[in-house]
Amino acid sequence: MGVMKWLVTSVFLCISSQVAAQSGFELSQFSATSKTVFLKWTRYVGAESYRISTALTSSPNDTIGFVLFGPNTLLGSISYLSQGVEYIFTVEALDGSQRVLSSASINATTAPDRMDPIQTIKPKNSKTLIVEFNLKNGVSQYIIRVEDKQGFFREDRVSSSPAEITNLTPYTEYTLSIMAVSSAGRSQPSTPVTGKTVLPPPQFFTSSPTNDSIVVSWAPVDNAVQYTVSIHKFGFNTEIKYNTSDTNLTVSGLEAGLLYMIKSSAWDPIGRNGEDSLYKNQTTRPPAPSSVNVSVVMNDTFAGLAVSWELEKQVYGYFEYHVISEQNVTCNTTSTSCILPVGCGELHTFQVIASNEAGPSYPSIPVVFITFPCPPEFLAHAPSSDGNCTLTWNRVPYADKYEAFIKTGDGSEENCNTTSNNCTYRCLCGHTYLMSVLAFNEAGSSPHGKVINYTTVPCCPENVAVSAVSTDTLEITWTASLGAELYETTAADALEVILCNDTAPVCALSDLSCDRAYSVVVTPCNDISGCNRACKAHTKDTAPCAPSNLQLTLQNSTVSVSWTANNRKANYTVTADGDGVRHICTTSGNSCNITDLSCGSIYEFSVSAASAAGPSLPSYTKSHETEPCCPMNITVDQVTEAMTNVTWSQAKGAHSFITSLTSPRGHARCHTQDSHCLMGCITCGTNYSVTMETYSPSGHMSTCTYQGFSSSPCCPSGVKLYRTTDNSFQVYWRSTGGQHSIIAELLGSNNSYNCTALPGQNSCSIGNIQCGDVFHVIVAPLTVEGKKILFCPQRLYSVTCLGSSIGTVIYRGKRSLD
Repeated sequence: MGVMKWLVTSVFLCISSQVAAQSGFELSQFSATSKTVFLKWTRYVGAESYRISTALTSSPNDTIGFVLFGPNTLLGSISYLSQGVEYIFTVEALDGSQRVLSSASINATTAPDRMDPIQTIKPKNSKTLIVEFNLKNGVSQYIIRVEDKQGFFREDRVSSSPAEITNLTPYTEYTLSIMAVSSAGRSQPSTPVTGKTVLPPPQFFTSSPTNDSIVVSWAPVDNAVQYTVSIHKFGFNTEIKYNTSDTNLTVSGLEAGLLYMIKSSAWDPIGRNGEDSLYKNQTTRPPAPSSVNVSVVMNDTFAGLAVSWELEKQVYGYFEYHVISEQNVTCNTTSTSCILPVGCGELHTFQVIASNEAGPSYPSIPVVFITFPCPPEFLAHAPSSDGNCTLTWNRVPYADKYEAFIKTGDGSEENCNTTSNNCTYRCLCGHTYLMSVLAFNEAGSSPHGKVINYTTVPCCPENVAVSAVSTDTLEITWTASLGAELYETTAADALEVILCNDTAPVCALSDLSCDRAYSVVVTPCNDISGCNRACKAHTKDTAPCAPSNLQLTLQNSTVSVSWTANNRKANYTVTADGDGVRHICTTSGNSCNITDLSCGSIYEFSVSAASAAGPSLPSYTKSHETEPCCPMNITVDQVTEAMTNVTWSQAKGAHSFITSLTSPRGHARCHTQDSHCLMGCITCGTNYSVTMETYSPSGHMSTCTYQGFSSSPCCPSGVKLYRTTDNSFQVYWRSTGGQHSIIAELLGSNNSYNCTALPGQNSCSIGNIQCGDVFHVIVAPLTVEGKKILFCPQRLYSVTCLGSSIGTVIYRGKRSLD
């Protein structure tokens, strides 16, 4: 290669005042064209200039050119190179004396030569152009530059021809040029050529308003003067095209329920057909279903209508069917049958509509159907006196006949078929009947309706027994009756009604009035049917009323008892209880006498009545105290000449005593609660009558009379003692004139002496008295029995001795004898 003159075609200054760390001098390729290579290097401290030299890699030592750069230039280029040739480039850092401070080398290849212009440009669609160009050896890639008049600029890399330029704007003119690309860089752009995209496809919409037509509509496409719509029936090879300048098209005469594929395109003013749209599927609406059939289906919990139908021809795609009725009963399904939940007693007119994505078909021919009847309502029963019952109900629409079912508690069942609205059946007391009614028509039977319970009134009890358990209480027993849950027992007379409710077959009616005839009825009841008021009554009398107003009248040991009696017919018993003994009298009247009552006792009197119905309660009791008893024995002992001691035995019922000794010459009396008393003022030698009054604590008195009492004879008075001859004494006294002998006693300390005088005498002699003693001299009368009266007074004498004879007799006084 000859000597070439090198020109610096481009210098890129990198001005920097920074000092880089000294870590080596580096060189790299920035870019390359078919004639020029751009290099960059790092700053080297102390360099005053940089020199780039180049040589072919095949002759690295033969420099074919160089370029100098100032100290601040770090990017430079060498031009006028050959395209597609590999060179070695060296950068040297030089000081002010042009000495090399450091150097670095790199191999680089120039880019390819400029491409030939693009050969052809044709549109693929509204956004894509297909370009064809001549390929270049040694080139791995190409860059197609795309521009338009609105400033759009884009470069697309392609690897072969033809190539597609995508994502363009429809119906737009573009300028295109091409560049070759190798590892060294790209070539210069080729001469530009122009190309234009076509119109975009219309954005259309389809619908099927009927089962034999399709409507296609779209928005206008800018710059379009005509449109083409193509329709292809699925499964067939034929295609029909329609041209129009409108923006909608109706295609008729199509088959129902088939799939049609539709596309469209727009034409520009110069007659170019634009991009075809994608196919859009559109089915025509389906044909109307035919052969609609309706039947009843039922199970234990569901009642419905089965509706089925057919389509007369094969159709395409997914279908849904809608079954409708004017009763607002609907069903949606994809099969050709449907079960509708319907009610009883309904009149339906059914139609079936087929639907697909295009819309519904015409309705099928209407089918009228009457559903099974509703169960009869308002079931009621009416018992009759002959043991038959009648079941009634309301008629229901669309029912041809009825069947009644009557089931008893024991499981037996009776059926009744009728076209009317009632049935008669045999019904017994105490039974529960379950009754229901079904209605029938051609569609079948009604659902099971309400089941009503009818419980007949309980049966009347048998073996009813009424007994009196007390004066005001009746006990009623009976045999439990069928169907009874509760028994209402009443006892009624003209004035009152007594009621008892119990679940047991026994009842006690208390607080009844006495001496009444009651009508007793046992009425069986239950909660459902109430009470059987037709049961037999039983008559029972209550016990007599207790006598009242008890009165007692005492007559000696007899008490007359009277009372008020209010009974119709009764016998009365009077009892008197006291001292453990009961006295009784009976009568049919209202008074009675109780005799032989004991003295000194308290008796409880009561009266009771009795009749065939039983005894009454006793009357209230009254107490009566009999007179106290008289003491059985009374003793009167004379204590002194003027005083007696009276004692007596115990007297029943006596609380205090008044004892009296009475005589014409006077009387003595004492009042005591003791059984003895001491009475003075007694006259000697007098006959007394003895009486006593006994008093009970309540003041009752008895007068008691006893054998008389005679006081002791009177004691002689004026007693004197005279000495006589022969050591004897003569005792003198004043005569009492009584009928009693007199005894005179001399009671000494050593000896005692006495003498006796006959009645009427007033002295007696006592001989052989021993002197020198003190004597108590007592002169007392003798009783009939010869006993001495002991309470006569004593006289005290002392007798002295004169020698062996009695000396003087000295009276020392008078004293009573203790």
